[in-house]
Amino acid sequence: MRKTQRFKRSIKPKKSVQINGKVDDHDEEEEEYVKAAAAAAAASMILQLPCKLKPTSSVIRANHFKKPQIPKSPSSSSSSSSSIISFEKYSILSSDFFQIDALDLAPRLLGKFLRRDNVVLQITEVEAYRPNDSACHGRFGITARTAPVFGPGGHAYVYLCYGLHTMLNIVADKEGVGAAVLIRSCAPVSGLETIQQRRGQKTEKPVLLAGPGKVGQALGISTDWSSHPLYTPGGLEVVDGPEPEKILIGPRVGIEYASPEHVSALWRFAVADSPWISAPKNTLRLP
Repeated sequence: MRKTQRFKRSIKPKKSVQINGKVDDHDEEEEEYVKAAAAAAAASMILQLPCKLKPTSSVIRANHFKKPQIPKSPSSSSSSSSSIISFEKYSILSSDFFQIDALDLAPRLLGKFLRRDNVVLQITEVEAYRPNDSACHGRFGITARTAPVFGPGGHAYVYLCYGLHTMLNIVADKEGVGAAVLIRSCAPVSGLETIQQRRGQKTEKPVLLAGPGKVGQALGISTDWSSHPLYTPGGLEVVDGPEPEKILIGPRVGIEYASPEHVSALWRFAVADSPWISAPKNTLRLP
């Protein structure tokens, strides 16, 4: 598998600094001190006093909350304006990217972006489902429900779990193979208010997007999105993104019905050190 700072300011003694319309008391005291020293014929000197200033310009965050711990790239930074620039430099992935074995595609999807309208999510957790896999929907063959999973890689396969939860999968491999990667969790990048409204949950914590049904709900998709090409502009897109520094692996979740070899297969992948991962987390480990 492939892998507040403090501002120390040198202050000239005869100038006062205004912060938010108020004169800094440190500067006034410094000016009086220098005048007194000059009157006493003391040697002139320049003092440097620590001035605990907060930046006056507001930091704009893309999602208006603490930036999630997601894979770092050389261009990423703590401000969301930088995040926006960093995101916009990436392009939509081509169809060829997806037409590989699901087990290879799954870890490669970590760090990539899902975009629909004003909502952008970064993929933090996935599971691979392969042909001849007793946990894969492809095991039923081609039906009205599973037909999209047999399409060419790069299309969406969306199904309902328990008739309630909308689960987004990205079809892998060549047409007719019947393999896909389930998107289990994401980190929000933009469109927080829309995400919260769709989820019916006003929180900024990982519970907002840690789980496959939550991802589908946050994107506002339904089973009608099955067979949608994710490599074309408009609608739902998969956009390139930074590779994670470290990846966790573990067995997939909720497939007790599958054969023992597939239950224990380490085909679940997650971004290490990210809080945006679904339960259970104790089954994940470094390779």
